[in-house]
This record gives sequence, C-alpha cells and structure tokens, in this order.
Amino acid sequence: MAEIRLHNLAHSYSRDPKGPADYAIREMNHIWQQGGAYALLGPSGCGKSTLLNIISGLLSPSHGEVQFDGKVVNQLHPEQRNIAQVFQFPVVYDTMTVFDNLAFPLRNQGMNEAKVLAKVNEIAEVLELHPLLHKRARNLTADEKQKVSMGRGLVRDDVSAILFDEPLTVIDPHLKWKLRRKLKQIHEQFNITMVYVTHDQLEASTFADKIAVMYGGQIVQFGTPRELFERPSHTFVGYFIGSPGMNLIEVQPCADGVRFNNTVLPLSPALNRRIAELPGAKLKVGIRPEFVHIWDGPNDDALCGEVVHLEDLGTYKILSLKLDGQLLKVRLQEDQPVPQQRVYLSFPAQWLMLYADDFLVETQALEVQP
Repeated sequence: MAEIRLHNLAHSYSRDPKGPADYAIREMNHIWQQGGAYALLGPSGCGKSTLLNIISGLLSPSHGEVQFDGKVVNQLHPEQRNIAQVFQFPVVYDTMTVFDNLAFPLRNQGMNEAKVLAKVNEIAEVLELHPLLHKRARNLTADEKQKVSMGRGLVRDDVSAILFDEPLTVIDPHLKWKLRRKLKQIHEQFNITMVYVTHDQLEASTFADKIAVMYGGQIVQFGTPRELFERPSHTFVGYFIGSPGMNLIEVQPCADGVRFNNTVLPLSPALNRRIAELPGAKLKVGIRPEFVHIWDGPNDDALCGEVVHLEDLGTYKILSLKLDGQLLKVRLQEDQPVPQQRVYLSFPAQWLMLYADDFLVETQALEVQP
C-alpha cells in the first residue's frame, strides 16, 4: 500500500498545447493517503480515466510527477508500480478456470502452490466465488466475470493501490449495491488504498470515505460526502451532487447584500466585505432544495413565489416554483403540506452560499476554522 502524491501534474493529448482548453488534466497537486477509500467523481470527459491511467503508468503525464511514498515513479512501467487496475469491462482469461484466473498473478510472482491455494480461497470467500472456482471464465455472467477481475487485483499482497475505472458499468442494477458494499467490506478488511472512478454520485458516496470531484480537468473539491453536499466549494459540485442539484441564481451586489431582478437577499457584513474585494467577479448564490424553508403563510421574513409543478416521488416531493422570474426547486418531506398557487419561502443564512466566478466565497472567519 502506498501514499500517492500528484505534484504539479498536467496532461495534454495535443503536441503543442496553447492554453488550458488543450489540457485533459490541468495542473494539479493532490494526495491519496495510504489505506484510504477514495472516489474520483465527475461527468464523462472530465479527465477521470486519464488521471487513473497516469497513476497506473499506462499514460505518461505531459508535466509534473507521480510519487508513491515520496518516490517519483514517472519512469516506472505499470508492472513495476505494483498497481492493480480493474476496468469498466471485465478482463479475464476465458479459457482458464476461475481458480486459475485468480492464481495467475501469484504464479507469475513464483509463489508456491500451497500459498497460492490459500490466497485464492481467501479472496474467493470474500467475493463469494467458491462455487465457481472450477468453472471456465467463458461460461460466467458479466457480473461474475467482473468479480473475478476484481479478485485478481485483490489477491496480491504487494499492491500499492487498486484503481477501479467504473467497474460496475456492466453489472445489473440490483447487483450493484451488493458489489459496492462488498468492495467497502474488502477495504475495511485489507486496508488497501483504493481509488474508485465513477460518474454516479451514489456509487461514490456509498464506497468512499472522501470524494474528489473533477470538472474540466481539475479536482474542484475533495471532501466527505457530507462536506460536498452541505458546503460545495464550486458551483459544479453544487449542481452535480444532490437530486435535484443546488439552486443557483446569478446576482449583482447591492447595499447590504445581493439582488436579482427586484429581489434583495441580505448577506452578513463579512460576506459584503468580501464582495467589495472582488470587483468584476461573476456572482451567484446557491441553496440546496432541501434547505429552502417553506412557511405556512405570509410573514415579514418570507418571499412570495408561484407554484409551477409538483413531482410526487413517494417518500418526498419536488416542488418547482418561480421567484421573481427565477425557477427554483424545493424538496418537501412526505408529510409536509404542499403549497397551493402561492408559496412563501426563505433562504436560511447558514445554507445560502455565495460564489464568485463559480468558486465559494469564504469569509476570513471560515477560512481559519480547522
């Protein structure tokens, strides 16, 4: 197991990159701590697989270093890095039995057969593959093949890390949850550094202790699922995490706060001071649908909106409303009264985020908190 450190790392597929748009990975510094369970989350084309292939050695970065436990490994071949990588589609030897597939990397190391047998049985027990050990891989289902592919990475004692590149794509939906839980259990049992690439926020949240959210070739936030949800540090994180995503409204500065159309949203003195330090920045406010407060009727603290649509999703409802021309979403609990025609709402100060050029505006008091 290893700490993986990315130092000033950047990559472009262009021979002569002219600017940031030409880079699949924009310059970044990042650390995956030894023994951690991490997810790399983002939409298709944001650079997730490129970054994974750079870590494993399948791709050489244009700039910067990949370090394992402080040692630069840029010049090492994939096999020398002792990285196990599980791909989107299962990679198995169809003519071999499941046992021989799992034993293959151990036999390549020259391990004696008694230890091979013990290790294969240990991993087969964890992945529930014992009934299949003597079956040829060509006769397996897609999810069984993917479990074998995972097992080949887990069977080795010497791996620095295991990298999963959207490994559950071919798995039936009802089996995905079970396999995610199985991977989590394996991590807890073997304490292996794991990085799990996905575009699915549910997969990321149920597997990882910490999630790195990628957007446009950059890691725009790294934190726990709760941190990403409650305090997104970039508008993309707010939009991408959550169902539905964060409400985002373009605003302009005004006395004591910000405004859109005829609606004024007061802000704290600290945030107003920060706005004054950011002349010309494109400002947005954001609030999660879960955190919009719905009042029973009009009062001095409430804004008045117009009900547009209601989606009943069983355990909760999604209310669409218009506030001064701006479309917003509000998540209502199952037993919460549903407003009719008019809706009275407010934005609690602790959940109203201010963004400048898409990045969260922090006050000095927040920045010095541990």
